[in-house]
Amino acid sequence: MASFGKFIKAQREKKGWSQTEFGALIKCNTPLVSRIENDKKPITFNKCKLLSELFELDYEMIKDLYFADKFAKDAFQYKCSENVFSVAEAQTKYFKEINTTQGKLKF
Repeated sequence: MASFGKFIKAQREKKGWSQTEFGALIKCNTPLVSRIENDKKPITFNKCKLLSELFELDYEMIKDLYFADKFAKDAFQYKCSENVFSVAEAQTKYFKEINTTQGKLKF
């Protein structure tokens, strides 16, 4: 699997867009597009919905790729063990459980 920046580059190239054309679509200048594609600067999360529309891909998939890339880079930067991923998965399940609303019973 490639980084999110490399994913963006591959999708842009599939569409046949130059960095300048793509930058105009996402309201970024060409040097910023280059830094994003080369993993020197992360794209902001608020661009994920736009990316899904431009690339004609599922928003949930784009969002998952964005956060997976962000988390993996942070874990690598701070030299976390491989165990961090299973701990994060357990934490995600915990957050889902505590944020689930119980149905109301009518008598």
